[in-house]
Amino acid sequence: MYDQIREDPLFILLYGAVTAMSVIAGCYLLFRRSNAIAPDVTPPIRLRRWTGLFFVSIALSHAWYMPIFFLTSSEDITQCDLIGGLLDSATLFPLAIIVLFVMLQDSRRPLWPVVVMMAPVVVCSALSAATSSYALMPMLHAYFLLMSIGVIMYMVWATRRYGHWLRDNFADLEHKEVWQILLVLGITLLVFAIYVSTCEGTIYLYAMQVIYVTLVCFLLWRVETLSDLGHQIAPAEAKAEDCQSSKDLPQVTLDRSNMVALPTKNIEQLLQRHCIAPQLYLQHDLSLLQLAKAVGTNRFYLSQYFTAQGMTYNAYINDLRISHFMNLYREAVDDHRSFTAHQLAQESGFRNYNTFSSAFKRKTGQSVTAWMKAAGKS
Repeated sequence: MYDQIREDPLFILLYGAVTAMSVIAGCYLLFRRSNAIAPDVTPPIRLRRWTGLFFVSIALSHAWYMPIFFLTSSEDITQCDLIGGLLDSATLFPLAIIVLFVMLQDSRRPLWPVVVMMAPVVVCSALSAATSSYALMPMLHAYFLLMSIGVIMYMVWATRRYGHWLRDNFADLEHKEVWQILLVLGITLLVFAIYVSTCEGTIYLYAMQVIYVTLVCFLLWRVETLSDLGHQIAPAEAKAEDCQSSKDLPQVTLDRSNMVALPTKNIEQLLQRHCIAPQLYLQHDLSLLQLAKAVGTNRFYLSQYFTAQGMTYNAYINDLRISHFMNLYREAVDDHRSFTAHQLAQESGFRNYNTFSSAFKRKTGQSVTAWMKAAGKS
């Protein structure tokens, strides 16, 4: 295989291009402070840095495997391959998992489990490199594959939890969901696992370079278009802070019999006065924390209120916006003004029409077009 690659200038060119691309993307994320891709978005600085390091690790991985294409001795090729596997185990693979963890902003997940997970892989790789033997490879490959599957299963669970957190804390979910990148990285982890088990054939090596290009481009775009949600306090910290701040709220008492009923009654009045009446719900990216501050209560009790009503914060804001859309539509029809559904949806606080259309159908059971036709006839 390496003899074929050695004589294939197209692959060597592609290999070098992927290396250079990874270096440029990594340096951009690590050293450029401004956002050139989405200037109006402030991405999470922690995610930016870890992703930048991941890009650099891709370039380094290419660099320390590059001599293998020019070596002729089978012993030298084996030694270079084993050393490359050791270095990948210590850098590329753990950084890929760390990027997965850091993308979820509902809490600041500890990174030490990544070190624990990768320790057996690093030890086995080091022993293999020291002995210039593939004897431990079957055991290492089996562990690596199981670890990859375990990480993917955990990320599926964590992503679902993250989705609930987003709906409980944000009115607009555009550019906040991360299932696309989790899917791409999950597949990539499986590809890595398969790669260390069956790295044969020039077609597969070409495919790996294409995957790297896709991964770098997609990750770079996703990181730069993902808003920093760090201003939202982690759930445990929020509860502690909110319980402390609740001492300053006259409507909240420590009487256990009034702990639920009294705040709920007051919050209904506060929402009517400070959110519904001034149409605060039309504000883009209105978070639960911002609304809590606006109405003069705390996030903990406001979240409890929505849970007691059997809805999420996102659903509450969307319902208000949809009602606003309906009022705008009726007014436009009565005044015989020209309009489009997209225009009215935007005026109702929705930045994305698809989001509006989905929310509208969930609330009314009808499509926007069907409802407008029915409303026009009535």
